[in-house]
Amino acid sequence: MSKAAIILAAGQGTRMKSALPKVLHKVGRLPLLGHVVAALRGAGVDRIVVVTSAAGEDVRAYARSVGASCAIQQEQLGTGHAAASAREALADFSGTLLIVNGDMPLVTSGT
Repeated sequence: MSKAAIILAAGQGTRMKSALPKVLHKVGRLPLLGHVVAALRGAGVDRIVVVTSAAGEDVRAYARSVGASCAIQQEQLGTGHAAASAREALADFSGTLLIVNGDMPLVTSGT
């Protein structure tokens, strides 16, 4: 059975007090988002869609560089709305869908 994942990465990360998006801050030489993508790949996830804010071009560029596709949450109307923003990117998908946060570098493929 195929597996796909939606990574929620549209948050503004205002508590970080940094111009760099939270999911692009590095921990152990990889951005937070990179750790999440690696865990999903290790869990056998074939398709990954990263949901960003409209202003998240740097996050989208990184996501594409690691083989993920992107969806934009035009208005930040909550977590469910963010996940629904990936609907079009996964319109042809049938299988197991995981929804994870982009700022969880300690998530493992076993999780």
